[in-house]
Amino acid sequence: MPEPENEGAAAGPPAPAEPAAAPGAAASEVAAPEVAASGAAAAPDAQAGAVAPSAPEQAPRRLPRAVGVALATAGLLAVTAASAAVTVAVGKPDTRPVAAAVPAPSKATVGASAAASATPSAAPVPVPTAVPAEPAPVSTVKGTVSGGKHEGDLRYFLLPIPAGGESYGPVDGMAMSDDDVADLFGKQDGIMDILKSYGYKGGANRMYRTADGKAEVTVTLLKFGSTAMASDFAKNYKIKSLDPFDIDGDSGGRGYLKAPKQQAYTGSMSGISSQGDVQYTIDVDVKGTPDKALLNELMKRQREWLTTGG
Repeated sequence: MPEPENEGAAAGPPAPAEPAAAPGAAASEVAAPEVAASGAAAAPDAQAGAVAPSAPEQAPRRLPRAVGVALATAGLLAVTAASAAVTVAVGKPDTRPVAAAVPAPSKATVGASAAASATPSAAPVPVPTAVPAEPAPVSTVKGTVSGGKHEGDLRYFLLPIPAGGESYGPVDGMAMSDDDVADLFGKQDGIMDILKSYGYKGGANRMYRTADGKAEVTVTLLKFGSTAMASDFAKNYKIKSLDPFDIDGDSGGRGYLKAPKQQAYTGSMSGISSQGDVQYTIDVDVKGTPDKALLNELMKRQREWLTTGG
């Protein structure tokens, strides 16, 4: 996730405002959530900066490529999250008339031909062999989707790494334990209770670098109890201090962009949406000001993968 510049509750690891550092390191400062006694679903208009009076002050911690987010639920909580085929046409052979018989060559002609054949021919020129493109990494896990309900290994539904891309960590991605997920939210007290109030069932993530080496992409999936719960969670999942923009073709999705102070530094984008019972977040870090078209394309591909299961 990108580095938010949050005031109050916020903070996942930012993409550096100074020259880009190694992927995955950034500081996080989180606000304590307010948990409803009933564990009801979220209401989108809760105050993002609200802090429970009894919540202890959270110590800053460094989380990998996370972003600060405010998650408002039913006015009772505000949490902050850190995370060719190539077709060749072959024509028919030409139909040609049979050539007339050629008279036998004279002795003089034969002698001249023999002399000519004694002349050494030019050495053959070696033809370079094309290097095949590196294939996309292939996942070994399986999953199915029907009616928006995702079954099997959640890692299967992570956006596939494109051809030539390099995975940071296991190619299949990583299943997230409760501790891993709590880390995304700064290990706030009661954070898992909040997530479980949405019927939280599990999480998975993966980071990779694109084939051209120009972008680092992190995909995080969180599975909830139903399509409605995942949608509510996504609607109330916000990044503070940044203005959202629309995601093309996704009325329920939104993106956030943070431009660097200088073009030599790292800029970042985050996209948030849901499909069926899964909420997904895509974070992108690039050198200079990010292009929204890149995030739109990644969000579209992830949405389609969650819809069809490949």
